[in-house]
Amino acid sequence: MTEFHVRLKELRKHRKKKLKETADCLGIQLRSYQAYESGDREPNIARLIALADFFDVSLDYLLGRTDTDANL
Repeated sequence: MTEFHVRLKELRKHRKKKLKETADCLGIQLRSYQAYESGDREPNIARLIALADFFDVSLDYLLGRTDTDANL
């Protein structure tokens, strides 16, 4: 099972997005997004949904509960 912060970084890189670009699109501070990717912080449920929508993946995939997603 892949950890959330690892999966998040993989998705961002797969989509060829920069940290700042991703944070801006989500409407959050760069430091907040960096903390998600480093594993120092975890987002609340509303932010998790926004992240899944932004990367066009299921919550299960984003959270590492499954290693497959139809949109990848």
